[in-house]
Amino acid sequence: MLVPNSLMSNNVRSSRPFITPWRCAALVTAFGSVALFVISPRSKVAERETALATVATTTAGRDAIWRELTVESEFRPYQEVDLHAKVSGYVQTINVDVGDRVKEGDLIATLEIPELNADLEHAEAVSRRSQEEIKKAQAAFDDARLTLTRLKAVQKARSNLVAQQDIDAANAKDQTASANLGAAREEAAVAASDAKKLRVMQSYAQITAPFTGVITKRYADKGALIQAGTSSSTQAMPLVRLSQNDRLRLVFPVSEPKVAQIKPGNDVEIEVFALSRSFKGKITRITDKVEFATRTMDAEVDVKNPDLEIIPGMFASVSLTLDRKSNALVLPVEAVSRGKSATVMLVTSDGLLEDRVIQPGLETPTKIEILSGLKEGDQVMVGSRALVRPGQHVIAKAITMSAQTK
Repeated sequence: MLVPNSLMSNNVRSSRPFITPWRCAALVTAFGSVALFVISPRSKVAERETALATVATTTAGRDAIWRELTVESEFRPYQEVDLHAKVSGYVQTINVDVGDRVKEGDLIATLEIPELNADLEHAEAVSRRSQEEIKKAQAAFDDARLTLTRLKAVQKARSNLVAQQDIDAANAKDQTASANLGAAREEAAVAASDAKKLRVMQSYAQITAPFTGVITKRYADKGALIQAGTSSSTQAMPLVRLSQNDRLRLVFPVSEPKVAQIKPGNDVEIEVFALSRSFKGKITRITDKVEFATRTMDAEVDVKNPDLEIIPGMFASVSLTLDRKSNALVLPVEAVSRGKSATVMLVTSDGLLEDRVIQPGLETPTKIEILSGLKEGDQVMVGSRALVRPGQHVIAKAITMSAQTK
């Protein structure tokens, strides 16, 4: 059976959905609203997180802090002397050379002094003759005294047998003999003193070591004429230089602002560059006087050197710890900004930046003490502030700063 075309077209149109343009617009708007409702919260959170700056932070904490003074210094012999002769003479023998170790009392050199030997022989002869003069004067005195005693005894027994003139003459002779005896004794003492002096001077011909040490320089050889070291009219040449090197003085200058903190007994750390060696010591003595020219005070450390490994003249670095505090609130110096006042950029618990004024205390190359303005555990920004501002939200990222150690 055939169906008319008009009837067939009406049936087809009635079976399709009836969509108009305004209905399409409404559907698009509805779906768009649902999509925005689902997607917007997540995208805004992501955008906010990507917009926050990440800053490096460190924590204010308790630690030891101190200042360290490091100065260059030089080792010197504990004792050092140029050995001179006390008398003039020729070097007869010299028993040491450079580098020799000697003990106190060891013979260094012997001088030949012919004139002194002759003078000593003459003085000893005079001393012997004076002793003979004493004996002669003693005999005369004994004879005079005996004569006077006998005459007085006779006069006492029989006054008419002895004239008073004889008594007076015997008394005068006795006094003269007594005076001659006294003079002879004084001359003997002078002669003995002259001989003793010359013997002492003769002993000076032997030059001995005044202390244990090392011969560090030799000035004279055998046969050289040595002038007396006590002579002011000549340039007296020494024989050798003796240095005590088994114990050294490490002398270093301290600048005027640090003088009040330097005391005997302070600990120091010594580094000898030439030996690549470090060891600890204590300040032994200070001069207690600031030199006008350098505005420094010398301090000394005694260093034992039994094997003579350290050579006088070597340089060393001396480090001293000053103003040590064991439980101070500290921050790295990079966290503090200097302007009219010292400030730090505090990161609060909710991630906000706050410009905080602090009162700094003791400062070292790596740390600074915080006296007020912060408390232990506060998070502080480290580094440049060029890209951030107070009140800004940030993401804190803790970093580890290098610590000061001892």
